[in-house]
Amino acid sequence: MKKLFTILVLAVGFTVTTQAQKEDKQQLTIEQKTELTVKKMTLQLDLTQAQQNQIRPLIAKQVAERHEMWTQRKAMKKSGKKPTADERYAMKSKVLDNRIAYKAEMKRILNEQQYHRYEKMAARKLKRHSKKEEHKKHRNTRQL
Repeated sequence: MKKLFTILVLAVGFTVTTQAQKEDKQQLTIEQKTELTVKKMTLQLDLTQAQQNQIRPLIAKQVAERHEMWTQRKAMKKSGKKPTADERYAMKSKVLDNRIAYKAEMKRILNEQQYHRYEKMAARKLKRHSKKEEHKKHRNTRQL
């Protein structure tokens, strides 16, 4: 009986601690996210000040659009409404159009060597993201 009680207390304590940590986590503003991304890119690609100034508005636009889409998805999920096939197509098409435009701008701003490094970075990031999604799907199917 003592063991069961101890396990129960530990489980409740762990749950409360985890929830508190999630609530304490403050979201960064769009400007903060933009600045951090530009700094990371500067370190990885050796950007000049002029290139940083050219990239900053692109990153800000991208972060704002991502935040807007995330907010819409969260609201849709909360309401229990699922997008239709046409809505999903429109969303995915918009994302791909934005990605094409962003890539073209990056190619215009960066020199050949920097752009090559940027492509490698983007590929690694995409691979990491797809592995996370795959793991998430696998975990969700196991729970069912």
